[in-house]
Amino acid sequence: MLNVNHLYKSYQTGNTRYEVLKDVSFQVAKGEFVAVMGPSGSGKTTLLNCISCFIPHDKGEILLENTNLSQLKEKEIAHVRNRQLGFVFQDFMLLDGLTIFENVCVPKVIKCDAYQPMEKKAQKLLSMFGISDISGKYPAEVSGGQKQRAAVARALMNDPLLILADEPTGNLDSCSSEAVIRAFLEAQHELNATTFMVTHDSFSASYCDRVIVMKDGCIHTELKRTGNRRDFLEKLLEVLKTLNGGNEQ
Repeated sequence: MLNVNHLYKSYQTGNTRYEVLKDVSFQVAKGEFVAVMGPSGSGKTTLLNCISCFIPHDKGEILLENTNLSQLKEKEIAHVRNRQLGFVFQDFMLLDGLTIFENVCVPKVIKCDAYQPMEKKAQKLLSMFGISDISGKYPAEVSGGQKQRAAVARALMNDPLLILADEPTGNLDSCSSEAVIRAFLEAQHELNATTFMVTHDSFSASYCDRVIVMKDGCIHTELKRTGNRRDFLEKLLEVLKTLNGGNEQ
């Protein structure tokens, strides 16, 4: 569903060129929940920004359902972002002047969709993530975990091909983090949603089907969860500890 092939990205500062992504290739299947981990500076966020087309890459291709995103014009990219990609950010990015319900509806409002099916879809997602009771409240009146679950609901409003999540639990305590990850899992199981998540949180990553571990702009290894979550977490922590010279993240 998502194919990243031989991706390169670099930045030029004065006479110095910094290679941030070096020949990165991987696939994400429909309905998969995939995490990307690695030390700071390993290229995780740059990779996510390239996939979302927020920044251009130097070489390689990014295919979303066989559409080469690299070849799209800006207007076409905007269409893909609104219709085929869903975004969840670390700082929620909810609009303070709108209620939680209205925030969730924003992608449909942008599309000028009819209100009745929009309302039905929003109510379904709010119920699925256990936040129907706060639908009439404003972001300032709810917890960080509730805000992030609302952001996940918003990301799903247009039935995107892919959800891109950038450190979605980074500003949350452990209890709220688990609630948000369970929202992603609920979306996966109930809607067959596909999620690609950048995270530093090993606990959150242990719920994923697969973890891509990056180092120095390259894919260092990939770990697939085949047993229970606790065993996968231990395996993941061991890999990260080795990657960081014996210091766990």
